[in-house]
Parts: sequence; C-alpha cells; structure tokens
Amino acid sequence: MRQRLCVLGSTGSVGSNTLDVVSRHPDRFEVVALTGHQRVDELVKQCLQWKPRFAAMSGSGAARTLRETLRQAGSRTEVIDGDDALVQLAAHPEVDTVMAAIVGAAGLLPCMAAARAGKRLLLANKEALVVGGAQFMAAVVDGGATLLPIDSEHSAIFQCLPEDRRQWKQRISHIVLTASGGPFRQRDPATLSSVTPEQACAHPNWVMGRKISVDSATMMNKALEVIEARWLFDLDPAQVRVVIHPQSIIHSMVVCRDQSVMAQLGTPDMRVPIAYGLSFPERIESGAEPLDFLSLGALTFEPPERERFPGLFLAWEALQGPHGSTAVLNAANEEAVAAFLDRRIGFDSIHRVTAETLEALPPRLALDAPVEALLDLDRQARSRALERVRALQH
Repeated sequence: MRQRLCVLGSTGSVGSNTLDVVSRHPDRFEVVALTGHQRVDELVKQCLQWKPRFAAMSGSGAARTLRETLRQAGSRTEVIDGDDALVQLAAHPEVDTVMAAIVGAAGLLPCMAAARAGKRLLLANKEALVVGGAQFMAAVVDGGATLLPIDSEHSAIFQCLPEDRRQWKQRISHIVLTASGGPFRQRDPATLSSVTPEQACAHPNWVMGRKISVDSATMMNKALEVIEARWLFDLDPAQVRVVIHPQSIIHSMVVCRDQSVMAQLGTPDMRVPIAYGLSFPERIESGAEPLDFLSLGALTFEPPERERFPGLFLAWEALQGPHGSTAVLNAANEEAVAAFLDRRIGFDSIHRVTAETLEALPPRLALDAPVEALLDLDRQARSRALERVRALQH
C-alpha cells in the first residue's frame, strides 16, 4: 500500500524537494494534500501535476484565487480554507504521513494535530519544538505518532542512533551539531551593519527560503536547532554542542559515552534527509549526487565566535530560563528577521531586537501550560519585538 502524503508548505524549498523525491517513487507514495502560504501560481502547478484530493492556502483571499484557478483548469482538487484548514489536513483520516515544512510558529498547531492523530510526522518545522517543547513531545507520545526529524543536522543524529530509543540515554555523552557558518563566517563583525537582505540570503552551501537563509547568516537557525535537539533526543542543554564546519559534509555527530564518535556524511542536499524520513527504516533513492571522497579536500572545524554570532548563544540562555522562554526567543527572531528583510532595521539589529525582547518578557508559564497559553505568549513576544523594531527606526 502506498503512503498517503500531506505536504504542509509544499511550495517552499523543503516541500518542493519532498515532491521531487516522491516523483522518483510513484509506487510508494500518493499525494493526498498540498498546502502553501502565498505562492498561488506554484501551488496551482503542483495541484495540476499531482492531482491531490485537497489543497489549502494560508489566507482566505489566496484560497479563493486557488479555488477559482483550479476550477477553470478542470481540476477536481478540493480547496480547504479557514483558520483551521492546515489542522484539518494534518489530521485527516485519509493521510498517513505529514511532511511539516511550514516555516515559523504557524506550524505548531498543524504539527500538534498530526501528532495527536498518530501520523508519521516528518518534522522540518523546528519551531514546533522550539515553541511547543514538552507539550509537543507529549502529544507525540499520547497520539502514538512516529516522529522523524528532517533538518539535516537532526536527521544525521537520528541516523547515528539505534532504532530503539530506550538505548539513547545510555549511549550518548553529547551531540555535536555542525554549522556552515553562513555567508559571513569570515567577515569583520564591525561591518555587519551594512549587510543587505540579498547578501544575507546568499548561502554558500544550501538553497533555502529567505527567512531560513537569514537565520543561517546570524546562526539563529543553529540556536533553534539546539533547542529542537534538546527535545527530540531528550538531552540536557549542556549535551548539545555546536561546531562550524564550512564544507557542510559532516551533517552532525554523536559522541558516545566511550568517546567513540558517530557521524553522518553526505552532499549538502535536503533530499537525503527527506528520503530517509519518507522511507524509514528503509532507504530509497533521493536524487542527490554521491559523495566523492577523492575530491573532498580538507574537512575543517572552527568554534563559533560570540562576537560574530551572538544569537546562537541565546539558545542555552532560553533553555535555562523560565518555561516559555524559547517561544519568546523564536517569536522575537521571526519579527526581527521580517523587519530586516523589509529593510526596516539593519542586519546587526536582529540580535538586538531578539535579546532585548527575551530580557523584557520573562514568561510565567507552568510546565503543563496549554498550547493556547504558548500561542498567547508568542503574540505578546511579537508585539514587544515590534515595539523594539519601531524604536530602532526612529
């Protein structure tokens, strides 16, 4: 029987790469639902190619455009709209597997719905764990879901560990997440104020969306991955470490208690972790180029510098802070990055907005606070971050 697939965020880089992998294995997968945010034309093309039963856009206006365009094209795809459209599709009984490729906190509720419904959940949305944390992992357990990480770093860690999760605690000394260092790894930190959005989005190794590319340039993406890894692998914050590896060949490492090091290597291509998630515990062709060891050259490693990447170090600060601090960190960063991409603040102000919001809004949430309380905290943090953005504009 083919896996029945819902791709949340199908028009983004992870979503489109997912469909590329699926196209190589038509006997294994059936695309049941596709969702997008703003790129209506791209979602129309995908719907006409894949003929999913359902499709959805984030906004009602975009959904109307999608529905009318598909109707005129003779498509039978049903367009779902409304605030809970993504939640409906993530938990739909005709869906077996959910690729969660939505960027940002907007992915939390659909991911929670998929977890509670016991889906095979391929998690490329790190914010679900950064914001949801304990609540999200509880939903995975309670729903009997299968959670598979898709970020290349977390997939690498997962691939280095035994399938029996009960063995993880006794095996792991610590894990090492690798980072490329982004486009400004060697740039003088004093010159970062003049960085443009175009420069920040020009990643040297990976092809990604604009928001994720900026996060890579500040290494806030790695801060979020530290938080995600803490929950995915049930680790203490001190057991999660980061090293810069400019070649992006080693995707991350597990240091075992006997000091053996397990590493996963491969070309920097998101189709590799996507294919692994789709086929786990088997392995299928991903479409990625094979790794040529004879042409690799040196594999080098560097420590991340606090002066150049101050946002990275907020990860451990937030993890050690009151419950909900990681949700504040994520919300503030999303607003700061959006302001930078809109040219309302400078590149070097992204960290300032995030750090000042984290300091100004210490959360007071219980460990078992409902998801609604986390989302309310998310809204408060965004409001406070926007206040800081407006202050910097004057």
